[in-house]
Amino acid sequence: MVVSVKRWGRAIRGALGFLTRLPVGHHDGDWDAFRSTPAAFPLVGLAAGAVAALPLLAADVLAPPTVAFGYLLAVYAVMGINHLDGVADLGDALVVHGDSDRRREVLKDTTTGVGAILAVAITVAGLALAGLGLASLPVLTAVTVAIGAEVGAKFGMASMACFGRAPYEGMGRQFTEAASSGSWLVPAAVVLSAATIGWPHPATVAVCGGIGGVSLPWYWANRHLGGINGDIFGAANELGRVAGVHAGVIAWTLL
Repeated sequence: MVVSVKRWGRAIRGALGFLTRLPVGHHDGDWDAFRSTPAAFPLVGLAAGAVAALPLLAADVLAPPTVAFGYLLAVYAVMGINHLDGVADLGDALVVHGDSDRRREVLKDTTTGVGAILAVAITVAGLALAGLGLASLPVLTAVTVAIGAEVGAKFGMASMACFGRAPYEGMGRQFTEAASSGSWLVPAAVVLSAATIGWPHPATVAVCGGIGGVSLPWYWANRHLGGINGDIFGAANELGRVAGVHAGVIAWTLL
């Protein structure tokens, strides 16, 4: 029991260190524990998403554009910008002409192309506009939607780790080799059960939107790259968040 608790602590600390900029420190074994514990993904999404959503609490006293800008800044202050590099590389790979090998070369290329600039611009603009939508919702709803989107995106990443395949050595294989399909059951049971109970609350829709946003780059990578790599993990995280928040805002609008 003590060993299990320690392992979970290491896994969560490793996930926080990899997925966020929160000052959690680093200890031996954290990375390996995280890679083999996919449930740490949505747990970190819950915690980090709550911190990033704090500016939304000011929606009753500040103008919506100011709140949206605060949310945007908070997301990248808490989560960091490392995963945007995946969006940039994916953008270049999307627009290049050629086969899977050519697209993989572009993913590894450190040169920033027009596709990368456009992809990052669209992603950041999409999150800013999503924040503007959140600022128009009741405060509690806005906060839960933001958290739900983060949990959904991180659960999508956990699913990629458990069921995805990596075509070559790299960050993607670090996750796919360490996680098993059986380890997906715990986070799936928690996240999907909560989503079922909470449906059709906008936060629940945000969780589903986050998962759906992750599935798009995953599907594209399987078709055009032969599998997922670290860039696809990063891009999926960013796109899942944007899709999740927009889904939650749309759900509130239609309710």
